[in-house]
Amino acid sequence: MTVPETKESKCDVLIVGAGPAGLMLAAWMARCGVNARIVDKRSTKIFSGQADGLQLRSLEIFDSFGFSDRAWKEANHMIEICMWNPDENGKLRRSDRVPDVQPGLSRFTQIVLHQGRIERFFLDHIKKHSKDTLRVERAVLPETLDIAEDLVGDHSPGTYPITVKLRHLTDEEATPAQSNGSSTRDGLFRSNLTEDDTDDLIQKSREKEGSTEIVKAKYMVGCDGAHSWTRRQLGFQLEGEPTDFIWGVLDVIPITDFPDIRMRCAVHSASSGSLMVIPRENKLVRLYIQLNEIKPDASGRADRSQITPNTIIKAAQKIIAPYSLTYEYCDWWTAYQIGQRVGTNFDYNSRVFLAGDAVHTHSPKAGQGMNVSMQDAFNLGWKLGLVVKGIAQPSILKTYQSERRRVAQDLIEFDHKFSRLFSGRPAKDIMDTEGVSMADFKDAFVKGNLFASGLSVDYGASMLVAKEGNTAEQGDGTDVSGSSKTHVSSKQELATNVKLGMRFPSFKVLNQSDARPWHFQEQLKSDGRFRIILFAGNVLSPQQKSRLDAFCAALSTSSLVAPHLYKNIDILTCHSAPRADTELLRDFPEVLHPFDKTTGWDYDSVYVDDVSYHEGFGDAYKNYGVDKETGCVVITRPDQYIGYVGPLDGEDGWAGVQGYFRGVLVN
Repeated sequence: MTVPETKESKCDVLIVGAGPAGLMLAAWMARCGVNARIVDKRSTKIFSGQADGLQLRSLEIFDSFGFSDRAWKEANHMIEICMWNPDENGKLRRSDRVPDVQPGLSRFTQIVLHQGRIERFFLDHIKKHSKDTLRVERAVLPETLDIAEDLVGDHSPGTYPITVKLRHLTDEEATPAQSNGSSTRDGLFRSNLTEDDTDDLIQKSREKEGSTEIVKAKYMVGCDGAHSWTRRQLGFQLEGEPTDFIWGVLDVIPITDFPDIRMRCAVHSASSGSLMVIPRENKLVRLYIQLNEIKPDASGRADRSQITPNTIIKAAQKIIAPYSLTYEYCDWWTAYQIGQRVGTNFDYNSRVFLAGDAVHTHSPKAGQGMNVSMQDAFNLGWKLGLVVKGIAQPSILKTYQSERRRVAQDLIEFDHKFSRLFSGRPAKDIMDTEGVSMADFKDAFVKGNLFASGLSVDYGASMLVAKEGNTAEQGDGTDVSGSSKTHVSSKQELATNVKLGMRFPSFKVLNQSDARPWHFQEQLKSDGRFRIILFAGNVLSPQQKSRLDAFCAALSTSSLVAPHLYKNIDILTCHSAPRADTELLRDFPEVLHPFDKTTGWDYDSVYVDDVSYHEGFGDAYKNYGVDKETGCVVITRPDQYIGYVGPLDGEDGWAGVQGYFRGVLVN
């Protein structure tokens, strides 16, 4: 028998795993024009079940890629949370109604849509922006990983320190086994109650002489889930503890007299456990149900053969009594054991990275897994893209671990507290010290929602975030300080609500040229560009106009920044003078609205803080905390996070902008 020939190829970035994190990363690769490949061991994308909650920050990110409207239209919208607790006689009653999201946090609210649709939006986006050259290669898994240690520090274009052997599986091998003969699709093959099947798949495929290939890559990212093969090859661990709490999940169309079945609900029964109700699209409801009667064995793992849709619904019926609950149609189900773990490392020598469930696992009820995983990849993708293209210095890659591992640590701390409050028995009275205080639970739930929204993420000081303080302490302990030569100081007091290290908030402004209202954040597209945002202040004041002119003169003649303008650094302006009294061509230097001999002037870069005809007054300067006369300058990174805030002038302000980019761009 002839052994099939092993082919060899090269790529800049190899992505392992095509779930939400892998697809987010692939979207960045497509947007940045990077030669990438993405492989997944399963033969098809997800069609039902898995993750489904989309938080505010994820929707802002989808909007920056241009497909939030698709998710918004198809999803179910969650507006209110109802809390159900036992009264003094142990009878279930509604004890509270609170808004699902604190009003004013974002232009979005929380929505629910199954992961399969979200993956479809990404796949369509990747196809469009890669001109169909970047496709998920399914039924393919990595078999070996070799890293040339002597090459990892060499970032020159022709260096490929990573060698991966890929194995192509048959469709049969790549289809996950379903459990217990159930005809309903289940997600147990991804659950932490199940052993990983990667090693078995490799062994079976070897026996059949399946085809293999060698890929040389500059960078590799493991987005391959909680059982991550990539993490194991690097020898990295997940640190943390499992708990004894086991939960089942059902996606059903419920038949019930429970009055809040179309609300998000947290239900604590007196002694039968807890459940969460998540209303979904197409009349589906997701139920997260505590399985009190199923306990882990001596090894700490539950017997999955005891868990079926029937055992899960019976547990739900006990919790929700005296209300009835049954179903005729079940779309999907799974079960999991709550455990909180964080990876010891998120990257290896700035060459191999881990994202998503590969580096943090926790309970799904707070709707965090998919969101935080996508946001890991959103943080990493543009950095890889700009380094591969030779635009940014490779040192920025170190900020991935310092920024995202800190978020994961905060997530695990939040989830540890939240899941114990949720899984614990409610206290009968103030003397019951064993039980959970429902007031504490409500407080944690409301505070947790701000954390869960993704809007409280605050990245520490680094070459990408010009704020004061110790970089290691503000991150996860990794030292990401730039050199002292490029250290830049921001002036946070010039824009008190545009917080360094946090995402650029959104308020309504008007386009100067056509008076159309926009959320300012909508103009920060995910296209791989930094943005210099000029809060130009009152441009009708001669003093302010001369400051603006001096800044723009320095900007347009800078040997460092000017060559990157519009291609790698975009400029947006928002002024505070009355719109009707100002003119684009008269009052704003050309660098702020450049001229093209084919397409004319740029009419989409200058905005004004003024009253709109139909949508009121955004009061942007006040909401951003910026002085309406003197303004300021802000730099946002390609992921919309704030890197620098300084004065708008041709001296200190310009020096700060120049210094910031000197620490980031390849000079």
